[in-house]
Amino acid sequence: MQKLKLVAADFGAALLAWICFFLIRKYLLNESSTGYHLTAGVWLYLFGSALLIASFWTILYALIGEYRDIFRKSRLTEVIRLGRVSVAGAMVIFFALLLDDEGVNSYQLYYKTITVYFLLHFVLTAVLRTWAVSSVQRLVRSGIISFNTLLVGAQALAHDTYHDLRRTGQHLGLRLVGFAQVGEEPDARLAAELPSVGSYQELVSIIAEQKIEQVVIAIEPSEHRLIQDILTLLQGVPVRISVLPDLYQMLLGSVKVNHLFGTPLIEIKHDLLPVWQAVLKRSGDIGLAISFLLLAWPIYLFTALMVKLTSTGPVFYAQERIGRNGEPFRIYKFRSMVVDAEKMGPALSSDHDPRITRWGRFMRKVRLDELPQFWNVLKGDMSVVGPRPERRYYIEQIAKIAPHYRHLHRVRPGLTSLGQVKYGYAETVPQMIERLKFDILYIENMSLAMDLRVLLYTLKIIVEGRGK
Repeated sequence: MQKLKLVAADFGAALLAWICFFLIRKYLLNESSTGYHLTAGVWLYLFGSALLIASFWTILYALIGEYRDIFRKSRLTEVIRLGRVSVAGAMVIFFALLLDDEGVNSYQLYYKTITVYFLLHFVLTAVLRTWAVSSVQRLVRSGIISFNTLLVGAQALAHDTYHDLRRTGQHLGLRLVGFAQVGEEPDARLAAELPSVGSYQELVSIIAEQKIEQVVIAIEPSEHRLIQDILTLLQGVPVRISVLPDLYQMLLGSVKVNHLFGTPLIEIKHDLLPVWQAVLKRSGDIGLAISFLLLAWPIYLFTALMVKLTSTGPVFYAQERIGRNGEPFRIYKFRSMVVDAEKMGPALSSDHDPRITRWGRFMRKVRLDELPQFWNVLKGDMSVVGPRPERRYYIEQIAKIAPHYRHLHRVRPGLTSLGQVKYGYAETVPQMIERLKFDILYIENMSLAMDLRVLLYTLKIIVEGRGK
């Protein structure tokens, strides 16, 4: 309901701005001193075009993430962001609709029309959006809208954090319902003021039972291993997660304060990509998969024939892998090993693996064996760029040593990855763990630009025949 209020404010402002611009346009162009003859046809055209323009602006705002996290918006930040977006959107409308305007015969009139439209849109949207954001903020600050918040920690730092949040968390709607105990004995002051809801090891069930929406980890930042264990437990749980920073992280610029009087926290990102980049990434995956499946059929046919002619067995090989959110799926490859290569149990390949056929060795060097995975990309099991998917057997081994491996399941696995191009194929579990840091680096820096760099590096490896 509150999100709809913000959407309606933006849509109404865009609608009104275009109608006003349309009605004063002739005066701007010095075409008329009497204005329009507003016939039924003119009104129909006006409202039809206004609805299209308002829809364009609303979709644009949605794609850049304006309707995410609406309960923690700052009015000043919103106006500044709106100014930047309004310039970009107004330029799109100018080039799409106003550049070939028959009434414009000089550059001065171009500047006048685009400036007036920008100001109309920006001012009206700023006023209505500020009203909508203020309306939501009043509901949050009055406690009508609140978010059940769980404190993880039980020592003096957790007690101090509890008092900080009581003092500064009201404008964020945080309602502290209890603390999850870490360690043997909780701080007596904290236990007297806030109820204990159980051990941090029971976080998943506590969050479900208490309907927790935000978790604040109030543990000494030096306790890296413990914080890592807690974040692993919370992997895939739909809550906001914040961690207390230390001075070193503040100096590095890792700590962002969105509200001037808020408690400084590092928020763990759930949305790794802006909406528009996520849409473009998936659209690009689908477009590339369809293009490759349709246009590269001679390569598929030739590769399939060579697999069949050079070894006994089926052309394709299917195997269960673990994908996004830990969901299993069937991955497809051109078979590069002899049949029943793993009859003795799961085993990783190596440079001189005798199970690999002669043609299979060549396929691996130039990545031909991976081509059928474009079908997985089209189905949505995989992306073109993302961490390589592994089997559950190896994931369980890796997770015993590096529990943070499960962070890779936040995204779709990929045909190629930063870990693969920087490290290569792993032949042992320790090598998988070593490669893991590159995949986590990719996830924490995901962008379309990063994907392009990984793809270009992959092409370089294919051309040089350095795959294996």
